[in-house]
Order: sequence, then C-alpha cells, then structure tokens
Amino acid sequence: MFGNTAYVASRAKSRRKNLADLARMRQLIHQSPDQLTVAVSNIGYAEEINLYASKFSGGDLVEAALTHNLEAELDDIVSMCNGKIKPIVEVYTSRFEYQNAKVVLRAVMNDVKLEKVAHSILPELNDINTPWLKIIENSDDLRSAVTQMRRKSFGQSLISLPEDSRLSDYEDALDRHYFSNAIKQLSSSKPSSRYLRNYLSLEIDHRNILNILESDSMGIGFEEISTLLLPGGRLLPTSSFSSIAAGGKDSMMDILRASSRFEISEFEQLLQESASVRSLDPVITWFKKQEHAFMQKMSYLHPVSALPIVHYISMKVQEVADLRIIVRGRLAGLPEDVLEAHIL
Repeated sequence: MFGNTAYVASRAKSRRKNLADLARMRQLIHQSPDQLTVAVSNIGYAEEINLYASKFSGGDLVEAALTHNLEAELDDIVSMCNGKIKPIVEVYTSRFEYQNAKVVLRAVMNDVKLEKVAHSILPELNDINTPWLKIIENSDDLRSAVTQMRRKSFGQSLISLPEDSRLSDYEDALDRHYFSNAIKQLSSSKPSSRYLRNYLSLEIDHRNILNILESDSMGIGFEEISTLLLPGGRLLPTSSFSSIAAGGKDSMMDILRASSRFEISEFEQLLQESASVRSLDPVITWFKKQEHAFMQKMSYLHPVSALPIVHYISMKVQEVADLRIIVRGRLAGLPEDVLEAHIL
C-alpha cells in the first residue's frame, strides 16, 4: 500500500487528527515548568523523552525530544510516498534542509558551542544531523562552512557570493534558491501543483511585506529594500519592485490597496497595533493564520492528492513550534497571555 496516494493521504489525515489542538495547547500553557516534560511526553513524545532523559533535563530535554520526533516523522511520511506525489511532498519538505543550513551558519557566525546545538536544535542522537554537526565542528568562519556545503543543491548559490558576505546575505541566497527551485518544480497545471505553488506565492508575499515594513522602520533606503525582495509573489509581483524601490512602504501600501485579494482594512488596523506595541508580532501572527487557512483549504479541496500530506506536515511542524514556545516561554517566566497570543 505504501506509495498509494489514497493510502498515504488517509494516513496523513489520521495523524493530523492526533495532533494537539488549541485547547490542549492552552492547557499546557497553564502547566508549571516542572510539569511540562510529563505533559509533552503524554501527547505523543514519550519515546523521544525517554531516549534523551539520560543526557538532558528541563528545556533541553524537551527541545531535543521535539526535534528528534519531527525529523523522524518527516523522514517516515516522505518514505511512504512515491510516484507522482513524492516530488510534490519533497518540494515542501526540502525547506527543512535549508533551515538546517541556516542553523549551521548562525552557529558558526555566533561561535555557538557544538554541544549546545547538538543538545537541542540538531540532536546528535539522530543520525540525520551528523553531517550538519560535522560542518559546525570543522568550520572556523562562515566561508569555511559554506565551502563544506558546496555539494548541496544550494551550494553553488552560496559559493557564488563574495567571500566577505554577511550572514544575512547567505540566508537571503538560501531563501531565493528554495523558492525559485520550488516554484519551478511546481510548474504543472495539475491542481496539487497549482495550489501548492499559490501557497508558496503567499509565503513569498508575506515575507516581502515584512521585509519592507522592517526596512522602513530601520530607515533603510528604498533601493536597498528592493534588493531584499523575493520574486514569485502575487500581491507584490516582480513588476512592482521598481515602484517599491522608488516609494518604499507607501508604494507597497498603494499596491496592496489596489488588490482584491488582500484585506487592506484589517491590515491597516494591525499596522496601528504594531506601532503601539513597537513590534510586528500582530502582523506576523495574522500572516501565519492566513497561511494555515490556505493550507487547510487546499487539502480539503483535493483530499486524494499530495496536498493533505503537505497539510499534515505543516501542522506537525506548527505543533512542534508551539510546544517550543510554551516550554521555553514558561521556563523564561513569560506571562501566560503573551504565550497564548503566539500559539496558532
């Protein structure tokens, strides 16, 4: 049955139903830090908690268990797929290799000890992480880390940058390579490819809008803002970049107001809220909710396709992200209402 689209889609839907819902997440927020390890174990992470219990404790234990579980789950769900659905699912899951590359570059840049990375972000007990940890161990600077990634799919994009490039330059190159390759691989007119391509375009638009808002708040020049933008969006197509380069945030707002696909009135209210709290968190949370709603809709429209599988993966990733926020937030003493506002 492995590789059968209906079978794998059904398995993905079944696993999605077992994920912790918002009510369960809220219950976890009210747990004490000491209770959280047991609580996380009880919602599906007991095997990984037990695996790392002899090495770590507290937040490090939960962090390692969550990451290990997620990596194993991604590997398992992709291994079920073959034929026409596998390339589509891999378009989405390949993003996590790019994220690992960013983790490695940040660790090298900030001189983070290998043990700290191996304890949480890239758990060493998972063999998948061994090559990444070796890159950190053998790197003296960003360029040496990039050189060790030269055989990756994105290796040449990193190597082609000047040797004195900043961390942000390498991260931008990774983003450009991922989205460019992903959209090319989804060029088919078939519904599953088209819907996932539109989802990626939505992500690109949201990233571009946030980049423009952040750059405007930091006083970055209009022309420099345009160099940060990713092609492939629908709200802010590549043809609009020259206008944004000339007018910055104001030009972006004019473009968004003219779009029938964008809820400009709600967005403007969120911008006012962001200004009052001096943070883009309200906008970021709104964008994330829109992305989740789009992902959910496309999986229901095409229930026997790669889309329910991609939807499950995105929900699993979000569960792990929410659990990390709760655990780290409670350990740091953050108020419960602040944590709840960041849970999707």
